[in-house]
Amino acid sequence: MRSPIPLTRIIMLANVVVVATAVVVLLVLPTAPSSSGRPMAGKVTGSPPPSSSSPSPTPALPSAELPPPVTASPEFARQVEANEAGMVPILMYHRIMKKRLASIDRTPAQVRKEMEKLARDGYVPITAREFVTGKIDIPAGKHPVVLTFDDGHHSHFALGADGMPVKDTAVGIIYQVAKKYPDFRPVATFWVNRQPFGLQNPQDQARAVRWLTARGFEVANHTWSHPYLPGLPKQKIAEQIVRIERLLDKLGGPASETLALPFGAMPRKRSTVQAGKWGGSSFAFKGVFLAGAEPSVSPFVKGFDRRSIQRIQSNGKKGECRRWCSQYWLEWLDKHPRQRYTADGDPERISIPRGLRGNIRSDRRRQINAY
Repeated sequence: MRSPIPLTRIIMLANVVVVATAVVVLLVLPTAPSSSGRPMAGKVTGSPPPSSSSPSPTPALPSAELPPPVTASPEFARQVEANEAGMVPILMYHRIMKKRLASIDRTPAQVRKEMEKLARDGYVPITAREFVTGKIDIPAGKHPVVLTFDDGHHSHFALGADGMPVKDTAVGIIYQVAKKYPDFRPVATFWVNRQPFGLQNPQDQARAVRWLTARGFEVANHTWSHPYLPGLPKQKIAEQIVRIERLLDKLGGPASETLALPFGAMPRKRSTVQAGKWGGSSFAFKGVFLAGAEPSVSPFVKGFDRRSIQRIQSNGKKGECRRWCSQYWLEWLDKHPRQRYTADGDPERISIPRGLRGNIRSDRRRQINAY
């Protein structure tokens, strides 16, 4: 399967643009919210649920439970036009603000509009962890999308006095869309730094992490202080990663299986962010994610590199985004449905058109269901 544009040179250029923009924005603009701008004034209310990796039922909130699997025959795969060697959009969000201060910011209305379009177009959210491990157990004929949020900003998650997600936070918007479109599974990945969701109190941080992970969301590693990793020695990089792992463990969250690179910047020696140790603690990731600039290939194909996974900035089509951001790519996938990942509903099989048999990784060939 070929990408619509020459990958090597253009992806490198696009990543440089994304990294440069992010560096300027995140170094110049304040990240700490004012007391008048926060929905929660730094506090998560409600009783914390028990720490669990499986979704916990909550009245009035849609469930993140995966649908019952089916058994996909070649004929069934043909009927739903399955292509599990296709491209998957992994969308990257930062701050959600009523008044945008930077190009990478999005308003609640913009996020809601984009997610409703995803739902109407047959996309079903999965987490970054599910994507990289190949657990794409969505209904037949649907398309996976990975919703990712960087930096653990307070606009991503807060609970109101009623114990429910605040309306215009990322989690609040996701649940609103899931209520309106029942097939839109309410999950996402939040990559956090040293103050998850802007919370300073450890008890509030623990409530937030446990609330999310108990309902199917992923909370994972984005380093301790969001440094530019290529400028750090190996042990400093390991320290940045381990300190977040220790924090998440203390807060009752699971060990991270995915990492989002700050600014999308990969150290020269990629192995330093894949696995390592510091201060007697170790880490190992199943997937490391960049900051742009096109859909990822399927985790089942030969070209998939879990060490540097592409994402797409959520944005319109102006300026540098005219061929790099979410509006462009979602429109492109709509116009090229054969290039898009379409599920067969069967977690045990990888359904593809017969001509794509050679694209599947050798360790997955026994699962091929070709038609």
